[in-house]
Amino acid sequence: MSSSPFDTDRWQARLDELRAAHHVPGAALAVLAGGRIHELAGGVLHRGTGVEVTTDSVFQSGSIAKVYTATLVMQLVDSGELRLDSRVADVLPGFRVADDEVTKSVTIGRLLSHTSGIAGDFPHDSGRGDDCLARYVAACASVGQDCPPGTVISYSSTGYAILGRIVEVITGQTWDDALRDRLLTPLGLEHSMTLPEEALRFRVAMSHLGELGRDPEPAPVWDMLPRSAGPYGRVLITAADVVRFARMHLDGGTAPDGRRVLSAESAAAMRRRVADCLDGWSFMADGWGHGWALYDWDGVAGYGHDGAAGGQFSYLRVVPGSGVVAALLTNGGGATGLFVDLFQELLGELAGVRMPDVFAPAEEGRPVDVAALAGTYEREGMRIMIGERDGVPRLRVELTGAMAGYSPPMEADLVAVSDTVLAMPGIGPVSAPWLPLVFGTLPDGTPYVYFGMRAAPKIA
Repeated sequence: MSSSPFDTDRWQARLDELRAAHHVPGAALAVLAGGRIHELAGGVLHRGTGVEVTTDSVFQSGSIAKVYTATLVMQLVDSGELRLDSRVADVLPGFRVADDEVTKSVTIGRLLSHTSGIAGDFPHDSGRGDDCLARYVAACASVGQDCPPGTVISYSSTGYAILGRIVEVITGQTWDDALRDRLLTPLGLEHSMTLPEEALRFRVAMSHLGELGRDPEPAPVWDMLPRSAGPYGRVLITAADVVRFARMHLDGGTAPDGRRVLSAESAAAMRRRVADCLDGWSFMADGWGHGWALYDWDGVAGYGHDGAAGGQFSYLRVVPGSGVVAALLTNGGGATGLFVDLFQELLGELAGVRMPDVFAPAEEGRPVDVAALAGTYEREGMRIMIGERDGVPRLRVELTGAMAGYSPPMEADLVAVSDTVLAMPGIGPVSAPWLPLVFGTLPDGTPYVYFGMRAAPKIA
């Protein structure tokens, strides 16, 4: 357990100072230390209204929702209704993706650990009805592969929507109801929910968008995700509730009242390393379990997850050896800088770990053999071209297929970090100043590049 006392006034002042420095409109922080949950908040929920963030304010979780869905799946493993090696096709009659072999063979474990290779971004809006996940999964028949299954981690939100549908088929409930009845209610998470109309009961954070280094403006809409995104991107949470959820995992699957929510074996399986990840920057993780992102802080093991949802950014870290859990929820601006600056100090003091710095190249950059990396890389929905201009590495990104209408082609100069890592200036709705492009080789010898922790094999 953490032996350092939690100085609420000091950390509140530090949260406010760093939030202002990084132009984050509002933030909520919850920390489990010394067996107690401490809650802090600062800034505004909406720069247009000036309504203040309070500790009971609700934010969008983004991809932290995936860990909730993984927990539901592991409950079904506990009950004997699923196995990690169960084939999706055996659980979902009629399930199909574009690759026939993947359709036949992909397993629950592959989806949980992002090793299915199924294209990670399939922004299909299947409506607001209770059948939205059934309709979404039916539409997956056209979804291709980012890379072959079982080769490397390639982050797949699509896979988690499929897992959400599996929960529905086995439980006979909608994913939303199953989450409420099987997780939120048993854990007493009274400020957690899935649907926008449920959030109207509470103080809710508005997303903000804008260039880094400036105060962002309120987004045109609060919620940019379809209902089918729930299993991979929308559990609406307070910072304290997400810490309570993580505390159940820290405690081996038991709720504070002693009720068992998840078996100790399944809780351990969720954080047991399944695969390493070459891209240690996009999620600051070097591997993945059956749901949790995994961290190695100079030999100290941890787990957690990050999330992003249209201008809101969330961060969850668990240091099991110290009994420390910390969650930060934000509604825009340079959230990654705030997170790293704050958690380096917070986890350093309370848990004795050193989180890495924000990803960035050295000021002078370094020379790189662009010819060794140049070429065209493609994954479902995205074509990435690496070349050079006047001796400077150059990137062009084109969205393709179902993603084609979302953005025009994008070009940027790159800066070398190493012989296999290039840095791209952060543009668009991101919260970090630089984004990594990490180059590797698939087991069959095909070169690939990680961009947003999605693997894109080289095609030319």
